[in-house]
Order: sequence, then structure tokens, then C-alpha cells
Amino acid sequence: MVPASVEGACWIVGREAPVTVYLVGAGPGDPGLLTLRGAEVLARAEVVVHDRLADASLLDLAPPGAQRVDVGKSPGGPVRQDDITDLLVAKGLAGAAVVRLKGGDPFVFGRGGEEALALASAGIPFEIVPGVTSAVAVPAYAGVPVTHRGLSASFTVVTGHSRPAVEADVNWEALAQVGGTIVVLMGVAHRDLISARLQAGGMPASTPVIAVRWGTRPEQHSVRTTLAGLPGVAVEPPATMVIGAVAGLDLAWYTRRPLLGRRVVVTRAPDQASQLSTRLRDLGARPIEVPAISLAPPADGGAALGAAARSLAEGRYRWVVFTSANAVDRLFAQLRDARAFGGAAVAAIGPGTGEALAAKGIVPDLVPARSVAEGLLAAFPAPATPGSRVMLPRAAVAREVLPDGLRDAGWSVDIVEAYRTVPASPDPALLDAAATADAICFTSASTVTNYIAAAGADRIPPVVASIGPVTTAAAVDAGITVAVEASEHTVAGLVDAVTAALAPSGLATGG
Repeated sequence: MVPASVEGACWIVGREAPVTVYLVGAGPGDPGLLTLRGAEVLARAEVVVHDRLADASLLDLAPPGAQRVDVGKSPGGPVRQDDITDLLVAKGLAGAAVVRLKGGDPFVFGRGGEEALALASAGIPFEIVPGVTSAVAVPAYAGVPVTHRGLSASFTVVTGHSRPAVEADVNWEALAQVGGTIVVLMGVAHRDLISARLQAGGMPASTPVIAVRWGTRPEQHSVRTTLAGLPGVAVEPPATMVIGAVAGLDLAWYTRRPLLGRRVVVTRAPDQASQLSTRLRDLGARPIEVPAISLAPPADGGAALGAAARSLAEGRYRWVVFTSANAVDRLFAQLRDARAFGGAAVAAIGPGTGEALAAKGIVPDLVPARSVAEGLLAAFPAPATPGSRVMLPRAAVAREVLPDGLRDAGWSVDIVEAYRTVPASPDPALLDAAATADAICFTSASTVTNYIAAAGADRIPPVVASIGPVTTAAAVDAGITVAVEASEHTVAGLVDAVTAALAPSGLATGG
């Protein structure tokens, strides 16, 4: 029978009051396993109460001004569940949009039911956003299906978190008789007792077992054994154990990613880092985002850019030359739409800049084979009429090779400040983590200069990857050895270069 308080709370959710507390499952570790609904509610959260199992990158989905409360650790140890529940109730009563971000699924050994009951008793509207449970995801990432025709038609999920629970709360002998697959969460410390009782129930000593530590994360590592050998294998928590015939299957895919477990520092500005981080993460790496720069508005507040945009719409430019996707975004923010270009031709340095233009409805007339200023100058036409005008929206500080070369060719060049790159102030803890990483990616000369200023030249990871020759030159000038430079001066090219440097065989060595 449902308590009246729960019925009342559910009725409020459905018919009158807006939801104020969301109990969201973050999944077992891989941030890509967060559900779309989870991402939606995080995007409008005012308070995020998260535990230690939630991937830190998921917190970036919340608005910058949202309060983030870590209840997974404190100077005296983990925060008590009663204190967490009281916090949710207090924030909910205050009317804040609260997301309780929990590892895995809130209702699978996540104590989400306790939190929901407390919210219901307080009359606070809530919503449960299910998450991908480690009981299914971790075996999948290890290449083990929990069911498989001819091997297992069912699976049972149990917890082995405490010795009393293992001894008294679970009938292991009965589970041994049921058959199918047994998935044990948080049971590594008691694997000796679990093994003994399953064998006492009649499960063969030769039954395959796989223990997966840090499943779905770049640190994932698996140990394969048998039920008899389980007590003696070297495995530490947190780990998920799969016991049954399916554990003998090895459909490995995640551990074959070429950068599995590698830690790579990403130095791009925060609003640009996601593309590079996502590509690295897809290859199994753990990106460490330490922005060396941030993007700021022009010093004049955009007055010159606005004037140039009006001149463009009036047809006063023969060419517009873009050297970065940032310049594309800033200029288009001043335009009504792509029609403002009229008869002006458009050039883009680098395929990434070209893609940014294409996303705005502009196909560049010129993208040089070499993604540097010198490459563009070699391909750029001479003006039909000397003094014809070229607009060059760019960062406040940049090389003068391009405008000087265009002027030498007979063009009149208007350099327009579209944005500024300013030094960031990285978190010292991130700099410490980055110092022991496997590689670092530099995407511009300014990222090199500013990162070294913040971290020091003696705290650079052993493998330095550069996006192109200008960036490489800045590193060399600073006394940094560049291990690899992208042959294609794009994010994709940079990722290919890092992959070649860290995993030349194309396969990861992790288990």
C-alpha cells in the first residue's frame, strides 16, 4: 500500500506544482551514458547535489551560477545519508530547482527510495530520472552480456557491500540453484564468502567469473578467473563481479580503444574544449581540461566589428578572410544572416574555420591547402582594382604576416578586432593533475605561452602535441620539445597526432 504522503506528492507533481527536486542517475562512470532527460534537468538546475561517483564533467552541464554541493566526501569522511536527505528537503522547500546527481541508477542500491520518501513526506514535488545501472553497463563495457542464448536466460543483481548483508541478507545457496548470471555490486571485499557459499549451493567451482574495476571509465581493468579462484585473485574496489557462463565470453570493444587510460591535457578555452575532449574520450582517453586562455569581447565592446558588419552589408568589401571559427561566430553575431555578404568572396584558413562558415550557410570560396597565413597568401588572387578592400576579423593580437602580405599584393586591408584571448587562471589542483598526464595538446601559440606562465616549463607532460607550425614555433621558442605536430591543422588532425604518439600500434594494452 502506498503511504498517503507519497500519493499526495505524486498527485502534486502531476497536476499542480512544478517539480523542484530531480533524483538523477548519472550512470556508472562514462559521462556519455547520462540520459537525455538527465542532461535536460541539469541544464536548468539551480542546485546540484552530487556524490563521488558522478563524473566531474557532468557538472559542467549545469548553469555556471548553479550551486554545486559535493556530498561524496568531507574532512571527516562521507556525508551521512540523513544529512543529504535534510539538505534536499531544505532546498526543495526553498523552491530551488534541485538535481540530486547519483552514480548509476537512483533506485538500484542508490538509496534513492529513501530520499524520495523524505521528499514526499515533506510535500515536495520530485521526479525520478533513471540512470544506466552498473549492473548492466559494466559487464557490457567488459564485453560480457548478462544474458546470452544458450548460456543464460536471466540475471540476478545483488549487493555485497557489508559482511552482515553477505552473511544474512542474501541466500547465496538459493542463487546457486536458480541458474543464470549473478552480478555482484560492491562485493569484492567479501568474495571469499560469496565464492564459498555459491559452491556450497552447488555452483561448479569451474564457473567463469570476471571482476571489472572502474567499469566504463578510462581506468577500466578486468580480471578473469573461476569461482574457485575468485578469493585469491588480486582485485580492489570499486569493482563489479559477474558470475556465470556468460563471464567466459570475451566480446571486448572498450578496452581496444587506442588511448584507453591515457590522460591528455586540453588547453583550449572552456567554450572550445568540448570538441577536443569528446574526440579524446571517444578513443578511451581521460581529458584533463586546463584552459590556458579564455575568450573576451573586443576592447571597444564590438563597435569596430559592428561598423565593419554594416560596411559588409553595404557591399564595400571584395573579400572577407577568416582565420578562426571564433572570428566567424563573432562577426555573424553582428549580421542579420548570410545575405549580408552579398557579392563578397570568403576565404577561410583551415577546414575547421570552413566548417564553421558552412554551419552559417556560407561555402568558402578559398580554403588553402596549407592551413597557415603563408598558405592563404600563396593562393590568394591579386585585386582586379588596386586598393580593393578586404575585411580581416580576428583576435586582438595575431601575426601580421597575413595583412602585410595582402597589402603587398595590392589589397586594402581592414583589420577588425573580433575578440581577445586573455590568460586564464587554472585551478592549482588541475595543474598538479596535468603535470603527471601522458600528453598535452596545444592549439595555438597563446595556449603555449599562457600555459607555461601558469604551470612552469618544468611541469609539462612528456608528450607535447601541436596543432600546427605557428604553435610549434611558440613551443620551441619557450624551450619545449614538440613530440608531434598535426599534419592536418585541425582538432581531428591533432587527435590523430596524439593517438599516433601514445598508441602507435593502434591498440590499447589495458585489460
